[in-house]
Parts: sequence; C-alpha cells; structure tokens
Amino acid sequence: MAGLDRLPQLLASHILLAACALALGLLVSLPLSVWAARNRTVARIALGFASLVQTIPALALLALFYPLLLALSVLIGGGIPALGFLPSLLALTLYALLPILRNGVAGLTGIDPAIIEAADGVGMTAAQKLRLVEAPLAAPVVMAGIRTAAVWTIGAATLSTTVGYPGLGDLIFAGLQTQDWALVTTGCLAAAALALAADSLLGLIEHGIKARKRLWTWTGLALLLAGTAAGLAPSLMPQRPVITIGAKNFSEQYILARLIGRRLEAAGYHVQYREGLGSAVIFRALASGDVDVYVDYAGTLWTNEMKRRDIPPPLMMTRAIARWAKAEHGVGLIGALGFENAYAIAVRGGDAQSLGLKTLDDLARAAPRMTLGSDLEFLERPEWAAVRDAYGLHFAATRSFSPTFMYRAIDSRAVDAISAFSSDGRIAAQNLVVLADPRHAIPSYDALLLISPKRVGDARFIAVLKPLTGRIGVEAMRAANLSVDRDSDKWTPDRAAAWLDARLR
Repeated sequence: MAGLDRLPQLLASHILLAACALALGLLVSLPLSVWAARNRTVARIALGFASLVQTIPALALLALFYPLLLALSVLIGGGIPALGFLPSLLALTLYALLPILRNGVAGLTGIDPAIIEAADGVGMTAAQKLRLVEAPLAAPVVMAGIRTAAVWTIGAATLSTTVGYPGLGDLIFAGLQTQDWALVTTGCLAAAALALAADSLLGLIEHGIKARKRLWTWTGLALLLAGTAAGLAPSLMPQRPVITIGAKNFSEQYILARLIGRRLEAAGYHVQYREGLGSAVIFRALASGDVDVYVDYAGTLWTNEMKRRDIPPPLMMTRAIARWAKAEHGVGLIGALGFENAYAIAVRGGDAQSLGLKTLDDLARAAPRMTLGSDLEFLERPEWAAVRDAYGLHFAATRSFSPTFMYRAIDSRAVDAISAFSSDGRIAAQNLVVLADPRHAIPSYDALLLISPKRVGDARFIAVLKPLTGRIGVEAMRAANLSVDRDSDKWTPDRAAAWLDARLR
C-alpha cells in the first residue's frame, strides 16, 4: 500500500510531538494546580483559561499560532519557526492543560481536612505536607487527568499536518483527499493504538499508586519510557540530507509533489513530503526554508500573497510574480509547468441546458434559488469576492467541502454549483459545464514551480527540475488527476506521477 513505507517515521514524529506536549503540559499544570488549590482567585483564572482553550477547535488553535509566531519572528528579527513543531507543541500543550489542572485541583482540595490538621499538628512544613501527605493522596485523581490529557493529545496531534509537522495525520489527510480508505484506516488505527497503549501504561501507574504497589508503578513507568524510546528510534537514526517537497490538500498537488520527488530521487536526492498544507501556510514555509520546492498557482500568489486586484495577461503576471518573490522573500521561480488550474464555477450539464446557463451573468439570475458548494478556502479568498461583486452573485446558501467531497456533493444534488478547478478530470467525467467569465474577474492560474531561498543558488537542483517546465499540458494533468479521483480502478498519486513522468521522458 503506497505511503505505508512512511509509517515508522510518521509514528516516531507523532510520538515525539505528543510526548513533548504532554511533558510541557505537566510542567505547567502540576505547579499551577498546587497554587490554584490554595488560592481561589488563581483557581478561577487558571481553570477559566484552560476551559476557554477547550472551546476552540484544535485545528483553529493550531492555525492561530501560525500568525502569532510569524509576527513574533518578524518583531525580533527572525529565528522563530512559525511552522511545524513549535506551533504544534504550543497548541497541544494548551489542550493538555485542562484535564491535568482540573484533576489536580480536585485531588488536592478533596483531601479530608482532618488529615491536613494532623499533618499541621505534627509540625510539618508546607513543603513536607505537600510531598508526604497531599501529593500521595491526590496522585490517583491527578493520574486520571493525565490519562485523559494523553489520549486527547495523541488524537489532536493528527491535525499537526495542517501546519507542516509530519505525523499520522499525513496518512489520514492524504487518504481522505484521494479516497484511499486503507490509508485513512491505517492512520486512524495507528493513532488509536498509540492512544490505547499510552492510556493502558498510565493506567498501570495509576493502579500502582492507588494500591501502593511500587513495583506496578515503576513497571508501568519503565514500559512507558521504553515504548516511547522504541517509537522514537526511527527519528534518532542518522538521516541523510533531505529535500522537503510541499503540497496542498488536493489530488493534483499530491501527484505533482510525487512527480518532483521522482525526478529528485533519480538524481540521487533523498526526499520527504509535507502535504495537506493550506495556501496561506505553504508559501511561508517555502520562504522560511521549511519546504524546498512546491507548485503554486499564479492567481493564488497574485491575490493572496501580493494582494493585487488588477488582472494582467498571464505572461506579465508570471514575470511580476517572479520579481516579487525574489525581491521580497528570496524565493526562486523555475518556470511554469505548462497548464493552468483556474477556479471556475461549474454546474450540472442538465441544469445548464434547462436553465440556459452559459456564463456567470446567466448564473447571477438563477443563483438566488441555488446552493453553491466550494472547497475549504474559496469563500474566504479574494477571488470569490471579485467574482461575486463583478456578477452580483447571491446564492440561497453556500457550503464548504474538501475538494473530493465537493464533487460528490454536486453529483448527489446536495449543491447546485461548485467552485471547480479547470484541470480537474471530474468536470468531464461528471458531465459538468464550466460557465464562462466574460468580465474576466478570475485571474490566470498557471502552475508555477517555486524553490526556497536556500535552493536558488543550487544549479544542480534547478537543472534536475527545469525539464518539467512547459511540458505538462492540461489534458495530461486532467487525466492524471482523474486516475486518482475516480471511484473505480483508482490509482495512487505515486502511480499517477509515474504515468505522467513517463509521458514527459
């Protein structure tokens, strides 16, 4: 099964992140629990903050740390990574606080006052009382909170894929997008098994503490440390210099990433993939050197990164992007791949015929009775605002999906129009009609091959990838995309990339 060769390394990364987040959560929560148990004001503030964090979805919390760390890095002149391990660690640490803190306070405040009075009566200091009386009595309750935090942290760590940190979420997100359910199942089962193993070993420690059996406690702790060390072993082995290839969260990006990887591996490079990244994240990852190479689209860079609203001819746009990327971020543009993947509003062929829909002007008249389905980004992008305002589009409702499920939604009539991609083979396969844009509200979306600042001066690296430019036609890209996205006889992105690579030789 394609992708499973990465399982040991992804599992090691997942364990490292979860273990560090849980350890940092303990380091913060345990002293804070003691303070909060002795001060009601501190308890209200600490528990209120920890509870507030739990109301924020984990995915949103991860995303929020990206702009915060980026702004802090700019403020102090760089040096703080806004992607990958650090934002994932901070977000998951905050998620681990509540169960440990709440159980710690409950355990300490729930001790029989008579026992505390007896400790005071024999002249124990506050430190002695905490170490010899309060901590042992509260430990079982605290351990229950630690077990909950461990399971939560391991589960939430799958979302770290979205901010560029590798983990078991890589398998889940890639499998969801390409409908490779074996990959999804493997990622979910691995995460579940890891959570159950951690919970069982922590449960053994908890039982040892309750029963006052040190052998069980130390056995559980030893097994937990041994299991963590074994899981981390692949990441501790000497690694060759590696090229990191980035990809967004749809099939075409997975295919192109594998195509780039095939060329680099044939040239002797060792590669790894950072997949499932959002448009706002991936370019910053390239500029900071966390990603070495990836494919982006002219219109995305033009509107999202450059904040431009004018729409020049495609060649002028590409040249302007190249100048801006080099001057502002040190990023290199090797060239355009030869096809365009533009946003386009598509409807079912039967609806286009019955409603007389040929252009977006026609759609504007029917839109109040229709539901628009979009990918997860489109409705928040400036391109949608430009199209909406240019044509006066006002739909009865809008719904967002991952790209794969967006096409299923229009096929099942859950939506009436979608923000399709012009290089997607499912447009023809599902008999969809792309509506014309006579007012030219949507910019060009030529696929551009970008490299990080540290690769700009690497002539050998550029020479390996340069033959890809200008060689991939839209029909070939559509065929490769459809081979991955179709329901029967599906190809993996690796196989589609191999087919595409063979056509280019």
